[in-house]
Amino acid sequence: MDANTVAINFVWTLVAGFLVMFMQAGFALVETGFTRAKNAAHTMTMNFMVYGIAMLAYWAVGFALQAGGVGPLGTLGGYDRLSHEVSVTIGGKTWGLFGGTGFFLTGVAYTAPVFAYFLFQMVFMDTAATIPTGALAERWRFVAFAVFSVFVGAFIYPIYANWTWGGGWLAMLGKNLGLGHGHVDFAGSSVVHMTGGVMAFITAILLGPRRGKYNANGTANAIPGHNIPMALVGTFILAFGWFGFNAGSTLAGSDLRIGVIATNTMLAGAAGGITAMIYVWRRYGKPDPSMLANGTLAGLVAITAPCAFVTAPAAVLIGGVAGVLVCAAVLFIERSLKIDDPVGAISVHGVCGLWGILSVGLLADGTYGAGWNGVDGAVRGLFYGDASQLLAQLVGGVTNFVVVGTMAYVAYKVTGLVVGGHRVSAQVEELGLDVPEMGLEGYTTTPEAATVVVIDEPVTATAEPAFEPQPEPI
Repeated sequence: MDANTVAINFVWTLVAGFLVMFMQAGFALVETGFTRAKNAAHTMTMNFMVYGIAMLAYWAVGFALQAGGVGPLGTLGGYDRLSHEVSVTIGGKTWGLFGGTGFFLTGVAYTAPVFAYFLFQMVFMDTAATIPTGALAERWRFVAFAVFSVFVGAFIYPIYANWTWGGGWLAMLGKNLGLGHGHVDFAGSSVVHMTGGVMAFITAILLGPRRGKYNANGTANAIPGHNIPMALVGTFILAFGWFGFNAGSTLAGSDLRIGVIATNTMLAGAAGGITAMIYVWRRYGKPDPSMLANGTLAGLVAITAPCAFVTAPAAVLIGGVAGVLVCAAVLFIERSLKIDDPVGAISVHGVCGLWGILSVGLLADGTYGAGWNGVDGAVRGLFYGDASQLLAQLVGGVTNFVVVGTMAYVAYKVTGLVVGGHRVSAQVEELGLDVPEMGLEGYTTTPEAATVVVIDEPVTATAEPAFEPQPEPI
């Protein structure tokens, strides 16, 4: 029976990983639909190639840094050779920094538990890596995207993931300092989504807005996406894959909590879409399909951390708050901060990822998570008697913003030095990135259509975007 249980867990973990991998198609459709037709091939290709580029970087370096000290893989047979965590001792307490075994998946050859765990963790990393492609769409050079993605897979994502999921210091806040169960993130509101959102936030500031986004007086112009049905289909694909994302994070098909997790996930996504619809309908007189999609995604992002620890009413509350929060955040980031994010990635993943981890510290009800991060008892939030858990969640959120933001800044600057700049020229941006960057258009009506555009001047990157006064929108 023990062998059968392990086999069930293996199959569940792999199938869940396959679902999360398919989410990449959802991201590609959402981001491409929310951007303009002249950049469709470029945006779609970034989403396509981030899978392979970031994966190989994660295989070579990132997995070892994240999981090299994770310890025994209990649900997958108890393999315990991923046990080298590089750490420091302060005040008699051990604080993990990063793992030290498993580079290139060597030293674990043909060890099935490690390979299954690698596959599942890799697709999570890939989700974080693809988030900046939406925020930087329509003006990011493809070569810069490729190099930056290596940094994400090899260093940026794995370091923070180690601190939360690999036995690192954030996970030990409970054991070492008595802050609840340490920083708790069941399936990645901070590890995946906030990490991606913070990277998008920093790099979007550095790259600057698209030409024509802002007028001379600072007001913003709408730049509509070219295919809203495509974006909505992509949202459904993401919602489908999210069942693997959240319920799969048990790493155990034998854990019957997966039924609760999956249902909470579904409820929160629906609540986010509904509250976003009500918000924009009341404010603007019409329900905006793009905001309904982002509201649904916001609910899914927010429930990702607390999905195993909260009741169904709490899941609806978490998703509903996220639906309103994402609408407010999109407007604030665009109009007050003057940051151009074509798809709302910063708001969906960054802002609502933060809300997701805080909701653990508020609403975890103490019915699940016994022994989490080596602390006795189940996970409880502030409203169920443990204020220290909320503090641990705050520490994790602040750490993500500061450390991931710093690493993203350094990676962006180094990438720029390596490839000679991040931004396409003003000429290329006006023309569309498809032909100059990718060699063909995303949409062609005749075989000759892809060859009619000729660029007379060399395509070069510009350090800063050009701003031109634009007419007020009708």
